[in-house]
Amino acid sequence: MKIGCPKEIKPQEFRVGMTPNAAREAVSHGHEVLIEKNAGAGAGFSDADYVAAGAKILDTAAEIFARADMIVKVKEPQAVERKMLREGQILFTYLHLAPDPDQTHDLLKSGATCIAYETVTDRNGGLPLLAPMSEVAGRLAPQVGAWTLQKANGGRGVLLGGVPGVSPARVLVIGGGVVGTHAAKIAAGMGADVTVLDRSIPRLRYLDDVFGGRFKNAYASEGNTIDLARQADMIIGAVLIPGAAAPKLISKAQLKELKPGAALVDVAIDQGGCFETSRATTHQDPIYEVDGIMHYCVANMPGAVARTSTLALGNATMPFMLALADKGWKQACADDVHLLNGLNVHAGKLTYEAVGKALNLPTVKAADVLK
Repeated sequence: MKIGCPKEIKPQEFRVGMTPNAAREAVSHGHEVLIEKNAGAGAGFSDADYVAAGAKILDTAAEIFARADMIVKVKEPQAVERKMLREGQILFTYLHLAPDPDQTHDLLKSGATCIAYETVTDRNGGLPLLAPMSEVAGRLAPQVGAWTLQKANGGRGVLLGGVPGVSPARVLVIGGGVVGTHAAKIAAGMGADVTVLDRSIPRLRYLDDVFGGRFKNAYASEGNTIDLARQADMIIGAVLIPGAAAPKLISKAQLKELKPGAALVDVAIDQGGCFETSRATTHQDPIYEVDGIMHYCVANMPGAVARTSTLALGNATMPFMLALADKGWKQACADDVHLLNGLNVHAGKLTYEAVGKALNLPTVKAADVLK
């Protein structure tokens, strides 16, 4: 199979879909790997690194899309990239279709087979290709939130850890999954007073058992959420419903109940965001203000630490990428129900129910397209 990796073109996105190590593995399996010129530069990988791994360097994305049987990326294809997809081609990347009707319609029109990292599952009920970026985004959230809180950036002027004689900032993390756990660990490590909200009692028990004393937790009822939000200097939105649009947990009307200059960090923005006033931003212009509340809603947070993120993502995606290349998408998905769960679009049909519900589009079962 010819595996193509174009350079990411989303603003301020420095990650790359394949590491040189992934390219070497694919070549050793007998596949041809095509890398766009300078695709890995933002993550610290030179064209020479890929050539040494056995890959071929092509000058343009158009050449990659024209020649490759499978496209491996990081972020969802942009409009210009979607026009280059063709019937029968495999697209393996993050898609986040639920809040993105334009992309969804373009992918359906393309006839391509589109497998989304974020809905591939594992035997433990986890999301193994989303987890590494969730870990990165969770660990970044208190860091960027602390920056947003600085007075020069419009924030409250509160230091996360405080100083002797001055109380630390209060941080509320909504969601106790991978993102929320890592966000709470880092925020607590920075000295903040941290509370994590979740609706799963078993998850709250787990957090208490493992991290008891480092941060507090509470049940995520509507009452608890707004009561704790009123006290918070920073609120980190870390709620995920796999493949679906994120629920709106704080409304625009409730912003007036928050502390002036409080920071909202919406890690769920890829899935539409979990605050009503959230809208996607970029690393170039990351924050904005609504009713005196600062919002940080960068849609590709892990891109800020591109090398770490690329290596972590590459470790997770490589086995699935090799399975798709070695067996073809249909056999690979037939052999692995967890990879099949990643199938969102095939030959003009939407195959992920949560996306269909979010966008009011008809879906077919992923298993049915294998028949």
